[in-house]
Parts: sequence; C-alpha cells; structure tokens
Amino acid sequence: QLQLVESGGGLVQPGGSLRLSCVASGFTFRDYSMSWWRQAPGKEGELVAGISYRCLSKHYGPSVQGRFTVSRDNDRNTVYLQMNNLKPEDTAVYCCAGPSESWGQGTQGTVSS
Repeated sequence: QLQLVESGGGLVQPGGSLRLSCVASGFTFRDYSMSWWRQAPGKEGELVAGISYRCLSKHYGPSVQGRFTVSRDNDRNTVYLQMNNLKPEDTAVYCCAGPSESWGQGTQGTVSS
C-alpha cells in the first residue's frame, strides 16, 4: 500500500530554519518525481517544490525560491525540504505528494516570534 509520512514540522522564529522529511513506501520510490505542497488557513494549496526521480530537475514556487531546497535520498526512500530564512507567511501545513495522486498526512510548520 502506497504511503507517505511527513515529519520535521514545528514552531520556529522568523529567520529560522526547518527541515522536513517525507518517507515513502509501497512503490518504487526512485522511479517517481515527488513534490512538496503547503496550505495555509483560508488560502489555496500552493506548490512549494518538486524534484524529478533522478534529481536532474528541481523547481520551486516563486515565494520560496532562494530560501527552500528540495532533495531526495533514493536509498532511504525519502524526500526532504530544507526551509531557511522562514517568514510568518510560510506558516502552513506541508504535505508531500507522490504517484497516483498520493498524499501524506502533512506536518505543521509555524513561523512566529
């Protein structure tokens, strides 16, 4: 059964960092592109970052470009999202997405002083 489990969220002050992880199971992870999305209260979901299955291609949403970095470890079936210089507007539930419209349960990231 395909499963995605995120972790690493928390409370951080503006300017701080968080590193999110998403562990995948139930499919051949190395064969699929993965992405990170977020949704803040009262706002539509937003694509944060994506990474191709061989890491040859990465893309970022305009609001996080230059601050966030997506990576993956195909041996650990894990995709990461390193978030630096966080701002209050980055506060959201962060979810990873995989094949067949699969989603994790999400992890909350809160940026507040």
